[in-house]
Amino acid sequence: MMPDLFSDSTVTSAARSSDKGDDKAYRPLADRLRPKNLNEVVGQAHILGPGGPLGRMVSTGHISSTILWGPPGTGKTTIARLLAGHGDMVFEQISAIFSGVADLKKLFARAVDHRRMGKATLLFVDEIHRFNKSQQDGFLPYVEDGTVTLIGATTENPSFELNGALLSRMQVLVLNRLGTAALDEIIERAEAELALKLPLDQGARVALKAMADGDGRYLLNCIERIYDLYDLADPETLDVKGLARLLQKRAPDYDKNGEEHYNMLSAFHKSLRGSDVDAALYWAARMLGGGEDPMVIIRRMTAFASEDVGMADPNAVLQALAAKDAFMFLGQPEGELQLAQAICYLATAPKSNSSYMGMKSAKAAAKKTGSLMPPQHAVNAPTSMMKNLGYGKGYQYDHDTDDGFAGLNYFPDGLERTEFYQPVERGYERDIIKRLQYFSRIRNSGYKDESGYKGEIDLDEH
Repeated sequence: MMPDLFSDSTVTSAARSSDKGDDKAYRPLADRLRPKNLNEVVGQAHILGPGGPLGRMVSTGHISSTILWGPPGTGKTTIARLLAGHGDMVFEQISAIFSGVADLKKLFARAVDHRRMGKATLLFVDEIHRFNKSQQDGFLPYVEDGTVTLIGATTENPSFELNGALLSRMQVLVLNRLGTAALDEIIERAEAELALKLPLDQGARVALKAMADGDGRYLLNCIERIYDLYDLADPETLDVKGLARLLQKRAPDYDKNGEEHYNMLSAFHKSLRGSDVDAALYWAARMLGGGEDPMVIIRRMTAFASEDVGMADPNAVLQALAAKDAFMFLGQPEGELQLAQAICYLATAPKSNSSYMGMKSAKAAAKKTGSLMPPQHAVNAPTSMMKNLGYGKGYQYDHDTDDGFAGLNYFPDGLERTEFYQPVERGYERDIIKRLQYFSRIRNSGYKDESGYKGEIDLDEH
């Protein structure tokens, strides 16, 4: 019967006594406040609660191999340690950053020995996404036969970074970035541990939590730094400016080459598509604040202008390209003003993906009918032989007609006309709909061929 993972009774006396020893003052605050049972882990009730995946594993007494995916400072390492300690398992920990094949072989050999002695091994692999494909494949036989229960921690999207074979044998659990309530609880625990209240006014406490940005470990490091640097002999409550002077501003959690990069670009693009100008400005500011190359943002805006605004406002792509030229000419920070102007233009422009969808449909049709030749009137006849073979026969020069439109059909013989481009009743496309309807009337009832007009057209109808 597995011990209750949520009970203090499973914590060893040695672990408790270490908190009472003289080494306490020399241990980092984050280590001193590391949860000793799963009930003390904050912000992750969705996986640790009775109805959560880990909660159910605990209740059944069987811990299965799992990937813990979440931002830094959310408790991934702590959860793995507690699962091993409470489950009476041998805890082995490695980091994919510092370990190689030789380390893995030694670890698996120890796990085999532990199994012979009737002890299960929980292997915690930090930054598991750093292992390459062959190293990840090395885990498979030991996970499959139960030699190790693998708990992997990653800040990157497992579906991008981990092998499908390994993922299929593991459950992926997502850890949340810590919210305000969880950060408040951590602050209260720190104040109780240090027997001192943080010398911050309400605004500064809010700013401190904002600086932590959901990272509990970073929050505790900041608190420890405040106590180290603050003059307790001459106490003075710090406001936001005082806190900023005391602590260095944290760089935003943004990896230009990682998943966060794509997440924010996606949020930016979808905000533009959803005509949410304020959200689009926010995500652009987040990316710029994280050190993103502005050209990455402008390239996405240019693609958006054609994909999502399209012919509803043909000037949209010009605005995006103007932002590129202005930014390259002005540089930062002045160039960001043109960037902001283009964002506002794109977000508030009428939207249509008709040209994008038209090309998509046309590609599908072209793939199916790629061997059909153009009609004769659509090809040139540069030689007399080609002219004798009928090349160019029946072609009507559109500019020679009164309306600049002869109404010829340019689809290949054997392919029925299809309306790939279907404009919407928004923006400039409202006028395009009328124009296409006019062209269609001429084409269907009055186009010319080599013998002249077929029927009469009432041009006043347009």
